Amino acid sequence: MMLEKRTTEFLEELSSAQPVPGGGGASAAVGAFAAALGMMVANLTVGKKRYADVEEEVKEVRSQLEELRDELVVLTDKDAEAFEPLSKAYGLPKETEEQKAKKEKILDQALYEASIVPMDIMETILKVMRLLKVMGEKGSKIAISDVGVGILFAQAALEGASLNVFINTNLMKNRERAEELNHKADAMIQEGKELKEEIYAGVLAKIR
Repeated sequence: MMLEKRTTEFLEELSSAQPVPGGGGASAAVGAFAAALGMMVANLTVGKKRYADVEEEVKEVRSQLEELRDELVVLTDKDAEAFEPLSKAYGLPKETEEQKAKKEKILDQALYEASIVPMDIMETILKVMRLLKVMGEKGSKIAISDVGVGILFAQAALEGASLNVFINTNLMKNRERAEELNHKADAMIQEGKELKEEIYAGVLAKIR
C-alpha cells in the first residue's frame, strides 16, 4: 500500500512524472489525515473526568474514524488501480469504424469506472466531516484547533476528489450517467462546504 511507505517516499512518487499516484490518491491520503486528527482529539478526550458524560459517544466516534481512516488508506491504492483500465482504453486502435465504435464503448465504461473511486473517496470523507462536527462540539478543548485543521484537510480532500470525478464525466458520451454522477458530487460538495463553515467557525469561536 502506498501509505505503508514513509511519507517522504509517497511524496517522491507523487512528484514523479508517473500518472499515479495523482490527485485522487492524494485526496484520499489527506482525508485519512483528517480522520487521524479527529481520532487524536478523541484520544485526548477519553479518560478525562471533565468529559466523562460524553466518553462513550467519543469512543464510538473514535472507532468510526479509525474505520474511515483505514478505508481512505485503501482508497489511495484503489484510485491508482482504477487508472490502468482507462489508460488501456485510451490506447485502443481506432483505424476502422468498428474499432472506433468498440473503443468508444470501452472508453465510456472505463471513464465511468474511474469516476467511482473518487466518488467513494468523497463519500468517505463526508462521513469523516460529520464526525469531526461531533468532536468539535464534545471533544477536549485543548485540542479543538486540531478539529479545525482536520476539517480544512477534509474540505480540500473532498473537493480535490470531486475534480477526479468531473474530469472523467466531462468526457463520457453517456450524458445521463455522467450527470447523475455530477449531481451526486455537487450535493456532497455543498454539504461539505456547509459542514466546513459551521465547524471552522465553531473552532475559531473557542480559540480567539
